[in-house]
Amino acid sequence: MALHLYDTASRGTRPFEPLEPGRASIYLCGLTVQGAPHIGHVRNWINMDILRRWLGASGYEVTFVRNVTDIDDKIIVKAAAAEEPWWALAFRNERELVHAEEALGCLPPSYEPRATGHVPEMIVLMQRLLDRGHAYVAQGDVYFDVRSYAEYGALSGQRVDDMQAAGDSVGDSRKRDPRDFALWKSAKPGEPSWPTPWGDGRPGWHLECSAMATKYLGPAFDIHGGGLDLVFPHHENELAQSRAAGDAFARYWLHNGLVTMAGEKMSKSLGNTLQVRELVSHRRAVELRYYLGAAHYRSTIEYSEPALDEAAAAYRRIENFVARASELCGDVAPGELPADFAAALDDDLGVPLALAAVHTVVRDGNAALAAGDTSSAGAALAAVLAMTAILGISPRQWAEPAAGDLATTVDALVRLTLDQRAAARTRKDYAAADAIRDQLAEAGVKIEDTPDGPRWTVT
Repeated sequence: MALHLYDTASRGTRPFEPLEPGRASIYLCGLTVQGAPHIGHVRNWINMDILRRWLGASGYEVTFVRNVTDIDDKIIVKAAAAEEPWWALAFRNERELVHAEEALGCLPPSYEPRATGHVPEMIVLMQRLLDRGHAYVAQGDVYFDVRSYAEYGALSGQRVDDMQAAGDSVGDSRKRDPRDFALWKSAKPGEPSWPTPWGDGRPGWHLECSAMATKYLGPAFDIHGGGLDLVFPHHENELAQSRAAGDAFARYWLHNGLVTMAGEKMSKSLGNTLQVRELVSHRRAVELRYYLGAAHYRSTIEYSEPALDEAAAAYRRIENFVARASELCGDVAPGELPADFAAALDDDLGVPLALAAVHTVVRDGNAALAAGDTSSAGAALAAVLAMTAILGISPRQWAEPAAGDLATTVDALVRLTLDQRAAARTRKDYAAADAIRDQLAEAGVKIEDTPDGPRWTVT
């Protein structure tokens, strides 16, 4: 089965057929750097990272673009409240973005353009829309005329007459229709601005993504991604202004589900966010990645600590198998991908079933280890390494170089404790031996007695 993806625009699953054979182009709406990224943001990145890795493993050369919105109403307001330059606040939060991306093992974008660096491209796009009769100037502002584009509303499945007014329409009588959205906002005292033929100002949110996507991927490209909350108005407006200007734009629209807390969307405006830097300060980043990537990308994740604990335990089962099998089988290279794993990812990036395939092989591998079957254990290890690399959770890739000394120390302490247990058993003090085993279990260390002596794993 070849890769199939759910396309929001067609409301169905379609075979992935790229514009150019052997190449895949992706644009992902990035962060508006008004604040540090939270786990709702990075879920999107992890989903796209898995897709990108799977496309690469399937033989595609992938160009991946994710923008940075570094000028916005909220950035200006927050910078003023903090009494700092808008660009300083934006840059600080952009560095937080890079930290989160690296912490969670996401491959860096091929290009990561900033909105403020692409004003010339935005001016060209606005001029094309004006020339075609799809935009108009009103006292220095430039608006998109939604009534001029017959397909407006097609992506989100809405009729224009049923839509709410654009967010900036309150009290604005200059608009032809309250649903018309701003392509360009005229300069206000004390705010940053850039010169255009229609006066100084700054870009609207929707305009910048169309300009940057086509700058780096061309007038037509394969996949446009983003959160489900961006379908309307952001992606609807992107699509309308791009098609109205004559660009074919994205061929597939992929939208990931949201992360919620107590049933509400995680967002800065609601004050219910969990910042990535805060969370990875006391949780392993790979376990957070496993948790956020394990659900199907189109489903909603209701965040909870117990659910994160369960995901962490599931990852440690994979990790412990890889450690034990590597000890027995040596430095095994990643092998062939099991057919059920590949079929799961080809079916609209079905990570839950792909992970089920991983855990099936882990169970079989553990059984082989228990039976002393080195050949089968090595084959299982090779398969697990291949699958987890695609998902970005390979235990070998996530091994912490600085943890070597700690691991050696822990191993020495556990073995010393096991020696004390063995001595108790030799003198037939089984109560003491059992007490030592129970104490290790309480500390998260599981003991397995084998013909070759006791083995231990962290649970």
